[in-house]
This record gives sequence, C-alpha cells and structure tokens, in this order.
Amino acid sequence: MSGWGVALMTVGNVLFWGLVIIGGIVLFRVLQHGNGFGGRARPSPEELLAERFARGEIDEQTYRRDVETLRLHNSGADR
Repeated sequence: MSGWGVALMTVGNVLFWGLVIIGGIVLFRVLQHGNGFGGRARPSPEELLAERFARGEIDEQTYRRDVETLRLHNSGADR
C-alpha cells in the first residue's frame, strides 16, 4: 500500500470514529432530557396553570394565588 493509501485510510478512520463519538454524545443528551427525538419538553407548572386559566378551567383569583404559591415554593427551594 502506498503512502496515499495509508493517509486516506487514517483520515477515514478518524472521521468515522469522530462521527460515532459525536453521534453518541448527541444521543445521550437527547435521552437525558427525557423528551425523545423531536418531542416537546414537559411544560413548567406555571405554564400548566396559564393553560388552565386560558381554557377557563380556573378563575383569575385561583390562577394568581397558585402562581404566587409556586413562586414562593421555588424561591424557598433555591436556598
């Protein structure tokens, strides 16, 4: 095998293993988020409350009370 053949084989191997490693990293990150391929991430509790308020399932007073409760709970968890 000539020098060019060895060089091309080396470059091909480096590219192949680089793509395998990058593909593994991307797959790990997608699965780590738990939303699968092309899936939508789970909405936050505040987003769920906003959706319920928009659909008319809860009134404004309940919405504001629950959002305030969530914010107080979350700020306490940061400490």
